[in-house]
Amino acid sequence: MTEKEKMLAGEMYAPNDPELSREREFARLLFQRINTMDETRKSDRVKLCYQLFGSAGKDLYIEPPFFCDYGYNITAGDNVFINYNCCILDVMPVVLGNNVMIAPNVQIYTATHPLEFVARNSGREFAKPITIGNNVWIGGGAIICPGVRIGNGAVIAAGAVVVKDVPENVLVGGNPAKILKQIPH
Repeated sequence: MTEKEKMLAGEMYAPNDPELSREREFARLLFQRINTMDETRKSDRVKLCYQLFGSAGKDLYIEPPFFCDYGYNITAGDNVFINYNCCILDVMPVVLGNNVMIAPNVQIYTATHPLEFVARNSGREFAKPITIGNNVWIGGGAIICPGVRIGNGAVIAAGAVVVKDVPENVLVGGNPAKILKQIPH
């Protein structure tokens, strides 16, 4: 298997692989262009966002600055809004459902490292996919950790650190995030 195939399979891989390094560079050059475009070029900026993501439905809007690893592992549904200073480490797929609102300074991390220091010091890493359902609101400064699934209609409170799956129609908050209340639907 290539290092990219290992990465996409969730196995340990070498991130310094030349193919992966080129792909990250391509994404960086693209989001750097997005991040430096002035407000008079919003439509051009939106087109580049669609080019960066693996796929996206209608009405994708990203407030710069935005950062990611590859871009092609991010899938967005319709009506997705990503506010200032979002970072998505998309080593594995990140799926954003329809009507997702992401507040400023949200961090979404699929990438992770071994707990054992010998393996961690090898420089190899692995990842776990993240799925965010429809009609989800992620509050400012929240962190979504590797492997998390967030159910439809959930709200993630500002500053929450989400380390495990979130059911549908609940508000979670804290570190680690816990269910604070059910949301009527």
